[in-house]
Amino acid sequence: MLLPKARGELSEALFDTLRSESEVEGLDLRPTDGDDAHIALWAMYELHYAGFEDVDDEREWNPEVLRLRRRLERDFEAELRARHTATTLDEPFAEGLFAYIAHHDGPSLAAHVQRKADREQVLELLRHRSIYHLKESDPVAWSVPRLPTAPKAALMELQYDEFGGGDPNRLHAHLFALGLEASGLRADPFAYIDDVPVEILELNNAMSLFGLHRRLRAASLGHLAAFEATSSLPSRRMAQGLARLELPQEMIAYYEEHVEADAVHEQLAVRTICGALVAAEPHLVDDVVFGAFTCLDLEDRYAQRMLDEWVAA
Repeated sequence: MLLPKARGELSEALFDTLRSESEVEGLDLRPTDGDDAHIALWAMYELHYAGFEDVDDEREWNPEVLRLRRRLERDFEAELRARHTATTLDEPFAEGLFAYIAHHDGPSLAAHVQRKADREQVLELLRHRSIYHLKESDPVAWSVPRLPTAPKAALMELQYDEFGGGDPNRLHAHLFALGLEASGLRADPFAYIDDVPVEILELNNAMSLFGLHRRLRAASLGHLAAFEATSSLPSRRMAQGLARLELPQEMIAYYEEHVEADAVHEQLAVRTICGALVAAEPHLVDDVVFGAFTCLDLEDRYAQRMLDEWVAA
C-alpha cells in the first residue's frame, strides 16, 4: 500500500518527507482543515500497523514524525473530550453501561440499508467501511499487554473469535475482503482511502489513539463495548438490506456472522472485559464511558453525513 493523497499543506509536507531519504524537517505547519489533519494522523498511525511501500520502516519512530503526531493527537483528543459530558453510571456497573449505550439514540445507516438504500449507496458504504473492517480488531489489540489479568484474559477470548479462532479463513477481516471481492470491489487494504470522508478518518483515528496510549486503555475498552453492544441488530438489518438488493452471499455472510457473534461479544465486552477492568481499577470508569460515548458520537456523525448526502442526491 502506498501513502494516500494529501488533503492540504500539512499532509502534503508530511507525505513528501515520509517518502524522502533526507532528514525529517518542516513539519511545524498547522493543518489546513480537518481533512488535512486527519489524513496526516491516519497515515502516521498506519506506520504502526502494516506501513507503506513508499515509506522506510525507520520513519515509524522518527522523533519529528512522532512530535507532529502528538500535536495532532492533543488537538483531536481535546475535541473529543469537549463533545463528551461526564455522567455517573447507575449501579451495578454492567447494567449501568448497557443502559448508557441503549439510551443513546442516533441515526441508523443499517435501518436505511435494510429498507431504502439503493445498490450504489450500499457499495459506497462498503467502500468506506473497508478502511476499518480490513483490519478489524487490530486497534484494540494494542491494549492487551496494558491490562490486569482478568480483563486481559477476557479481551483475548473476544479477540480470538475476531481473528478466526485460529483459522485464517474465518478471520473477520478476511470475510469482509471476500465480500468486497464478490461485490466487485477492491479488497486490497485501503484501496478507497482517498475517497472516504473525514468522519471515517476520525472513526479510525479514535480507535488508534485509544489503543496506542496506555493512559487511554479504558477508553479503548469502552469504545469496544459500545461498538459490540450496537452491532448485532444493525448487522441483522445490514444482512437483510444486502439480501433485498441481491448482493453476493459472501457479503451477506459477513454481516450474518456478526448477528450471533456480537450478541455474545457485547456481554463479554461490557461485563467481563470492562467490568473486570473497573473492578481492578475503579478510577477508570469515567474513561470507559468516554470511550463508549466517542464510539457512538463518531458513528452518529458519519451516519448523519451519509444520510444527508443521499437525501440531497
